[in-house]
Amino acid sequence: MPFTAHSTAAEVLTGVDLTGRTALVTGGYSGLGLEITRALTAAGAHVLVPARRPQIARTHLPDTEIDALDLADQRDIRDFAARFLDSGRTLDLVIANAGIMACPETRVGPGWEAHFAVNHLGHYALVNRLRPALSSTARVVSVSSSGHFLADIRWADPHWHTGYDRWLAYAQSKTANALFALHLDTLGVRSFAVHPGSILTPLQRHIPREEQLALGWFAADGTPAPGFKTPAQGAATAVWAATAPELDAHGGAYCQDNALARPAATEDMLIGGVKPWARDPAAAARLWDLSAELTGVG
Repeated sequence: MPFTAHSTAAEVLTGVDLTGRTALVTGGYSGLGLEITRALTAAGAHVLVPARRPQIARTHLPDTEIDALDLADQRDIRDFAARFLDSGRTLDLVIANAGIMACPETRVGPGWEAHFAVNHLGHYALVNRLRPALSSTARVVSVSSSGHFLADIRWADPHWHTGYDRWLAYAQSKTANALFALHLDTLGVRSFAVHPGSILTPLQRHIPREEQLALGWFAADGTPAPGFKTPAQGAATAVWAATAPELDAHGGAYCQDNALARPAATEDMLIGGVKPWARDPAAAARLWDLSAELTGVG
């Protein structure tokens, strides 16, 4: 029976044996990432969880390890990857899940806009530095969002030196996540982008409760609005994309609700789908070149 939008990560991995596999899940100690980690370890995987503040990052799960990594710091990414490569271990799954949403204008590194720097450039550099450790059957899953509906890449000003808009900055980074997976797959690393669905997690820490209410994210009784998923349901598409054999012939695909996403037919982000600018191979190659230039990692 096919999975649905309501399937959980545990249900998706029922009968899947990941014993002996090593996975890396950024942000794997909180919210959606914790549910991804929980499902992978329950299926037998050993999960490496990078954390910006490892002293407070705890999963309380077996077969996990925490290591320090700040995705906003390219030197930190280089050092983390070097430690892993020096260990001689192999990575079978990478789920690029960590991210920030709608934060105030923030500059990191050489003045990069934080959403683009963390959500995209950090994962771009991390995966590329770890490529020597990827197994021949490795999969990389990039957690995007229907937030990409709101913005293509701002090629003339990707770092928002003028006219900063926190929602459009987030949206650009989610388009970048989809384009990253699309191009990485053409380079021989099986990759997918996923929309996990609308889920209330610590990702929304920068959005005041009043604004969340105004956006219609909650029902009158204070529970998540209809159409929102639980974190366990939201984690399902990422682990499905990381493991489903039926995806072998669909590298670079954008996935949603444990299935290949259809082209977006409406502007309703709860319905989802994928916009054409997030599926453009030429834009994906252009973004790859820009990312290589910015990070120095090719």
